Amino acid sequence: MNGSRLRDLLFVGLQRILPTQGLSLLMYRLTRIRWTAFKDLHIRLFMKGFDISLDEALITEPSEYATFNDFFTRELKRGVRPISPDPQALVSPVDGTISQIGLIEHGEIFQAKGHRYTVRQLLGGDEHRAAAYDGGSFCTIYLAPYNYHRIHMPVDGLLHDWTHVPGRLFSVNPATVRELPGVFSMNERVIACFNHPRGPWALVMVGALFVGSMETVWAGQITPPYRQGAGAEAYQSQQKTLLRRGEEMGRFNMGSTVILLFPRGMANWDAIAQPLSTVRVGQLLGRISSRA
Repeated sequence: MNGSRLRDLLFVGLQRILPTQGLSLLMYRLTRIRWTAFKDLHIRLFMKGFDISLDEALITEPSEYATFNDFFTRELKRGVRPISPDPQALVSPVDGTISQIGLIEHGEIFQAKGHRYTVRQLLGGDEHRAAAYDGGSFCTIYLAPYNYHRIHMPVDGLLHDWTHVPGRLFSVNPATVRELPGVFSMNERVIACFNHPRGPWALVMVGALFVGSMETVWAGQITPPYRQGAGAEAYQSQQKTLLRRGEEMGRFNMGSTVILLFPRGMANWDAIAQPLSTVRVGQLLGRISSRA
């Protein structure tokens, strides 16, 4: 066993014994402290440590953010993430790195070498919903702490329903993904199911260690509170919210992962959308098939 893998295994083992939900709740509270000296210091340290520029942000002066979380979930200037006008375009919903992308084979999604997990597990055990994606396609995108953390629509979608699935809060960084089978289906997550003229599709927000909050534009803040071991809570959309490609649909605090699911024949991935590719909101990932 090489040193790199040993470090990954030790990191995963440490997470198994740490109170990850308590640590994440602490991070949630710390990132909302309004004490000027505290929040300004941490914003500047974070910017220096991750080489972050605010040139694209709507607010370009670090001290003008009320809390660290406001800085972390900062809004961008209009136009810095252009969205393709092509009506068939399928664009990246986030800034991040493609972890994996491809076909759903035998109801399973490829996580990393030697690891797969089922669509049914990811969708909170809903066998009927999972069946809609048999033979379909998926894209997993990892958001590092330095990325822009608002989530946008990859295609048009009429919200049908959404589900909150309690779970663990393991890190979703590359080391954990390599060594912890099924991490995405074990972690807490929010599943948003949409209808498109070509068929249903889903966007899964995966919670993670230090992800102090997940929220959507239709429900507001969903976590915290954190709950582990409780059953999935499904909600039927009452207002039938219609969101257009490129519109904001939610946000994370700290790094995490978004997983897109499409049924068979609906999404055709672009050749440049490959694992380890860096993507930005609005960048072309593929196209929606025009054939019914």
